[in-house]
Amino acid sequence: MVNPAEPLPADTPADAELRRALEQSGWRCTRQRTAVHDYLCSVESHPTAEEVFAAVRRHIPNISLATVYKALEALVDAGLASKLSSGDGPARYDGRTDAHYHLCCLKSGRIIDLPTDFDAKLLDKLDPNLVTKLRRQGFRVSGYRLEVLGTFE
Repeated sequence: MVNPAEPLPADTPADAELRRALEQSGWRCTRQRTAVHDYLCSVESHPTAEEVFAAVRRHIPNISLATVYKALEALVDAGLASKLSSGDGPARYDGRTDAHYHLCCLKSGRIIDLPTDFDAKLLDKLDPNLVTKLRRQGFRVSGYRLEVLGTFE
């Protein structure tokens, strides 16, 4: 019987990349983390930890919710997923690692990807001196996120 906490062999280039990213961040590549990552990358939705748990449990029946939370933490820490927090709802997770925008429904908490290209120069377009102004205040910009808020009808 396979120990579910044992590290997995790298079978595919994607598995090797997952293992490398986790290990570089100080995490082991386990069966549970691989299953959580695979699920996040297979859906276009932005599931909660509980939704990830329900989906992964179909493949690993004995996985616990705490293990799913720990796997999500590891994936976010390794830059393999993003945690999307809203002020009044559960955090949601995104398996897309490329820069992109989101639409967020204020009623349901649903989040979907905005189907438009990411603009790395958007801050300069808003204010050509914004980054310089922020730098003077001791703030270093490392990136940005854009969420379009509203409701689905």
